[in-house]
Formats: sequence, structure tokens, C-alpha cells
Amino acid sequence: MGSKKPFFVALLVHALSSGMILLSKAVFNMGMSISVFVFYRQVAGTIFMLPFAMIFEGKNAKPLSIVTFCKIFMLALLGITLTLNIYGVALIYTSASLGAATINCIPVITFAFAVLLRMEKVRVKSVPGIAKVGGIVVCMAGVVTLSFYKGPVLKPPFHLHSFPLQHDGHHHGHASSPSKWILGCFLLLVTCICWALWLVLQAKILRSYPSKLTFTSIQCLSSAVQSFLVAIALERDPRQWKLGWNFRLLAVVYCGIFVTGVAYYLQAWVISKKGPVFHAVMTPSNLVMTILGSVFLLGETINLGSVVGAIMLVISLYSVLWGKNKEQNIENESCLPVQDQTQVN
Repeated sequence: MGSKKPFFVALLVHALSSGMILLSKAVFNMGMSISVFVFYRQVAGTIFMLPFAMIFEGKNAKPLSIVTFCKIFMLALLGITLTLNIYGVALIYTSASLGAATINCIPVITFAFAVLLRMEKVRVKSVPGIAKVGGIVVCMAGVVTLSFYKGPVLKPPFHLHSFPLQHDGHHHGHASSPSKWILGCFLLLVTCICWALWLVLQAKILRSYPSKLTFTSIQCLSSAVQSFLVAIALERDPRQWKLGWNFRLLAVVYCGIFVTGVAYYLQAWVISKKGPVFHAVMTPSNLVMTILGSVFLLGETINLGSVVGAIMLVISLYSVLWGKNKEQNIENESCLPVQDQTQVN
């Protein structure tokens, strides 16, 4: 059971993320303001994370300099505040299943940024190098397919409609417009680029500031302040700020606690045990669970173009990961004789 534990934990993380996408799409369909939702979500995440950071790290946390705080603040602006708001608009214009499909772009885009920043090397003349480059090309083709090709509608035999989906006219009708769909796909791509940059820059900051709980709490708090400023600037309707004991409150609490808090911590645990490649390999499970949920719970329709594009994104993901894994194995094998010689001496 011990060897299978990271597998089940990674599956749980992606299941929680899938629930976030479905709940977010549901409350946006109900007419909840995106900026207000993001603000409440970050407040819930901050309230949840701060006590853990104080209890488990507290005085042991590395002292926070002004420069490091500014870096974390700007990182939160890029990877959380702007990304979540843009992602929310994209979900309104498209669908939950498409939102989950484009998440598969993030590992590939992250790899592309790592190559541009010379953090990764690509040997084009080798088979693993060709696989990685080919994966990036297929990823771009998948994004184009999702954006410009819909195809026939694939209708499920039944759906449950477990989530309340009443529209108040605030966002109604956006997803049916072809221009809105293309804009939504573009915003999803922008979201993936921001998330990829967030991962790359986050890794650099964590090298100099390794206190992960404190780091995450500062990010949540910074994003909560930023999201509040965005919300009061964009949303003037006082009714949008009222939660009450309703479905909106459930979505805010779930996304704030179970995603910003629990899922992020479990994700760090899986990466520490098995590495980022293992966790990235499980990403398509998020897509499968979200598609099933969007069809049977939200009652969304799935187009053939979305299925084909999603398959291309999954293929691109595994192509890059396969090439990356093969190159690591080759490098490890090339280092073995040197290590043996050192042990003999």
C-alpha cells in the first residue's frame, strides 16, 4: 500500500481540482461575479493556511526580507489573481470540460519556458529530443483544434443536473457565440501561459525561501488583497457580495480550503515523494473526471472538436514527459561508470 499511496494522493489532488472547475463553472452560470468569487476564495484559503503556517513553521520559518516579499506579492498577482480572474471569464465563454482540457498544456508550456530560459536542453538529433519537440507541436495543434473546430455534438444518454444552473442574465448566452468561444479559448491559453510562468518563477523563489507553508500563506494573503481591489473596481452591485447559506458559499469554501489549502499541500507531498513528472503524468485524470462531471452534472454538451483536441493535448503531454524521462535515464546511466570509479578509488 505504501508504494501506491502517492498514486492515490495524486489522483485525489486532481479530483479536488476537477471539483473546483465544476463548482466554479456552476456558480458562474448562476451569475456570480468572477472577481468577487476569486476574492472570497482567496480569503477562505488564507484563513485556512495561516494557522498551519504559524503552528508548524512559526519561528522556524526563514526571515522574510522586503525584496522576497515583493517577489512573492508579484508572483501572487501573476499566478493567482490575474490567472483565476481570466480563467473564470474563459469558463463562462467556453465549458468546464474545455477548461480542464487546456490544463494539459501547462506541463508542455512550462517545459517550453524552461528551454527558453536555458533550464532545459533539447537534443533535436536524438529520439527523446524529437519526442519533446513533437509534443510541443502537437500541443499547439490541439489548442488550434479546440479553438476553431467544434464538429458534431456528442449527446450523453442521460444527465443528472445535480448543480443549480439558473441564469440571472448576468452572463447568459456568452458560450453560444462563436466569437465568444474563440475568445474564451484564447483566454484559456493565456491562463496556461501565466500558470506555467508561475511554476517556473515559484521554483526559483523557493530556492531562496524554502518555508513552503509561510510562502503559500503569503501568496494567499497577497492575492486576497489584490482580488479585493479588482473586485471593488469591477463589481458595483452589492447583491454580488452577499453569500448566505447557499451554493455560492459552498463553492467558495470548497475552492478556498480543499483546493488552495489541502490540494496544494498534497501536491507538494507527491512531488517530494515521486517528483514533478509523476504528478504531471496524472493530469489527464483531471480532464476525464471534469468531462464526466460537466456532461452528467452540469448538463453540458461535448463537441467532437473538444474530444479530438483534448486527445491531442494528452498525447502532447505524454510525448514530452516520455522524452524527458528517457533523457534523464540516459544521463543517469552515463554517470554510473564515474560513480563506480570513484567508489573503487
